[in-house]
Amino acid sequence: MKTGFVALFIAVLVGVSVSSPVLAHGRHHGGARVSIWYGPMWYGPAYYPVYAYPPVAYPQYYAPVIVPAAPTTYVEQPAPPANYWNFCRATNTYYPYVRECPGGWERVPTQPPSR
Repeated sequence: MKTGFVALFIAVLVGVSVSSPVLAHGRHHGGARVSIWYGPMWYGPAYYPVYAYPPVAYPQYYAPVIVPAAPTTYVEQPAPPANYWNFCRATNTYYPYVRECPGGWERVPTQPPSR
């Protein structure tokens, strides 16, 4: 057990002392390389099964439908009917003040009061 520990310590010490100059002078520019193998020789990395995530379903968004607005239509309203007063010539009075007219009502345009 003690000899295995001493051998491992020496191997680590040699590895550190050899790799330091290589790292100090950039990548792969000289320097000794020492490899110590213990056990069977493997010719590649051990691959483990890779489980991929299931595909994620995203909703598809469609471009919004743009419908141009219809032009504004203006409907011209007819002018309001002219205001008329109902005038009774027989009594020389107007409708709201007299309910009956013996000669019939005559429609006259409204007039502002005189000053």
